Amino acid sequence: MSEQQIGDEWSSAGQVGQALRHRREQIAQRWADTPLFRTVFTVSRDEAVEACKAVLDALAEVAEAGRVEDVDAPGFFVVREQLARMSASRARTGLSPAQIAGEVAALRSSAVEHLTAEFEQEPAAVVHGALLALTMLMGTLRLVVMETALSDGAELINRQRQQLLEVATPVIKLWDGVVAVPLIGTLDSARSQVVMESLLEAIVAQQAQYAILDITGVPTVDSLVAQHLMKTVAAARLMGAECVVSGVRPAIAQTIVQLGLDLGGVVTRATLADALAFALRGLGVGFGPTSHQGVVAR
Repeated sequence: MSEQQIGDEWSSAGQVGQALRHRREQIAQRWADTPLFRTVFTVSRDEAVEACKAVLDALAEVAEAGRVEDVDAPGFFVVREQLARMSASRARTGLSPAQIAGEVAALRSSAVEHLTAEFEQEPAAVVHGALLALTMLMGTLRLVVMETALSDGAELINRQRQQLLEVATPVIKLWDGVVAVPLIGTLDSARSQVVMESLLEAIVAQQAQYAILDITGVPTVDSLVAQHLMKTVAAARLMGAECVVSGVRPAIAQTIVQLGLDLGGVVTRATLADALAFALRGLGVGFGPTSHQGVVAR
């Protein structure tokens, strides 16, 4: 691109920025009735109009800076939070990022109409250059909205995943001084971290002396899972609690031996009931025989 072409493009963008400021009120009034703004700012129409003006001010600043194709232009910074709120609101109604971007693209028609009126006395070349700059600017706005929507979507997914991990790893108080975490499903690094944090918090909150990790529902145990278990056991001990691993089935025991894993320093029991009995004996809780219902503490 020659210096003349660059200069013409820069000049067209600047003219678009000035025209957006001059037609700010008219365009904002039109935009306020579009789905993108009307369905988000529901308190009053004036609120929608003010939101439109904020976006128009940002577009004007970006255009005057000659950065109509730059999604990182400083002019967009001030409206990114607003755009994020708008895209999140539309996403909650079931719209995909592409559909939200389509609603942004629909804003172009009214802007073109007002800019055409603004430049009606100008030569055709000037009008053509301005409309081209406006098209690029609105395309960049659409990219900014899509980027914001996708980023917010990823953050939402991460939050939901974290919440699911927390729900999937509950800490249960079995007895005064005894807490347990029944693990079900695959144990990966992220979930192991949640298990450790939840267990340590419960040890402190319940003043637990024994913590039971029940792996009955864990399908397989490999070296990574064993390493996570060892770290959790060590962390519990540092908090002053004895950690017991229960649910060690014969198949898992064989796997641990075949892998050559050293769990010699870890107290293990075959079932959760066995682990609880171990913990209660450690607490000095005695048992006496009863009827078919089992045993009772005395």
